Amino acid sequence: MPQSSPTPDSESAYDRRRLRQWLAGDARADGVARRDMLRLLAAAGLTTAVSTAFGAPAAAATAANATSVSPSATVPGIVKPLPDEWFTARGTNAETRFASLAGTGYHTPNDHFFVRNHTSTPVLDAKAWSLTLWGDGLAREPVEFTLADLKRLPATTRTAFVECAGNGRSFFTTQQGQPVSGTAWTLGAIGTARWKGVRLAEVLRRAGLTDRAVDVLPRGLDAEYVTADGTNLGHVRRPLPLSKALDDVLLAYEMNGEPLPVDHGHPVRVLVPSWVGIASIKWVGDIEVSAQPLYSPWNTDFYRLFGAAYPEGGSVPLTRQTLKSAFELAWNASLPAGTDHRLTGRSWSGAGGVRRVDVSTDGGTNWRRARLYDAPSRAGWVRWSTDWRPKTPGTYTLLARATDTTGRTQPETTVLNTQGYLFDAVVRHPVQVS
Repeated sequence: MPQSSPTPDSESAYDRRRLRQWLAGDARADGVARRDMLRLLAAAGLTTAVSTAFGAPAAAATAANATSVSPSATVPGIVKPLPDEWFTARGTNAETRFASLAGTGYHTPNDHFFVRNHTSTPVLDAKAWSLTLWGDGLAREPVEFTLADLKRLPATTRTAFVECAGNGRSFFTTQQGQPVSGTAWTLGAIGTARWKGVRLAEVLRRAGLTDRAVDVLPRGLDAEYVTADGTNLGHVRRPLPLSKALDDVLLAYEMNGEPLPVDHGHPVRVLVPSWVGIASIKWVGDIEVSAQPLYSPWNTDFYRLFGAAYPEGGSVPLTRQTLKSAFELAWNASLPAGTDHRLTGRSWSGAGGVRRVDVSTDGGTNWRRARLYDAPSRAGWVRWSTDWRPKTPGTYTLLARATDTTGRTQPETTVLNTQGYLFDAVVRHPVQVS
């Protein structure tokens, strides 16, 4: 069986193959209506009959009009404290203030880590919890593992970021003048942690994985997601191709040396390094191992790219994260003129480690190379700094532009998609010098 994650080309081929199998009656689409599958078929070039694309989840606000809940307020459904200086509350979510990461080290402290909830955080009893693996891709079923069972298996530790696919979404509107749907994240819907757990490949092997298996579908134990029009989409779930599941995916039970906090998946979550955050299902309760390709609303209606630049039925499902940079500095920060300042930040990419960061303090007229403090890592980020001494008062625009090991550099603009995913353009960060 394949042991490496698929390339973008093979992921596209995988998607097309699954669609053809569904059309032939050889695939099961879990929770996906036929009208939505017609969209997918159009995306794969298999039919021109498509229906109107659904919008984003009803709970999400339009980025152009969204206003944040008061940062000092408690977010319903989130358990941990959300201090004003660390978080901005956004609906059912909490975004990390990027400036609060300055001086925290490479790994994001658990209490600073952003929270992305589709519904609310469930508080589960680790002693009563179990994970069930089932499906026709196993030699026997069902197979159950307790937390103690998982901890008896060989442990693996990985450092990896988790990032919402909509991180940076608000800049489609504020920077490019393009309204999009979804939570209006700036750049704080990301965190990097040291995760400990057992490789999903090891658990699949012990559960009796067969060569018939093609897809693996983890499902969360948080409440079922119901849209504003009353459609119940069920528990959050998203299939992984077997090749990715067998590569670097973890069933994580520790985060930065501590048991997983409840808001981050306690007692066990899926960790899918370098992929969009929706793949890293929290509070995992069961995993279907299927001999048929699977779909869910989280890789059909959501987490695809829709818009004029994409096929009428949308792109293939999103997998790897994109390239971004952020300053560890408050928006519109006030800095004194004639003083030396050390500007710091972080850059990351899901396709390849960041190998270079260039910074401009004059809106892009001049650039200089930043100092990097970490080795490139596809699943992590690099910290960087540059010195700046502004001579005169005024409004300045800071820019940070990363280049990764694939040779890709952040662009000036990002092609619009209606749900505001994968914003990767250089962000224009204003500061006030007085």
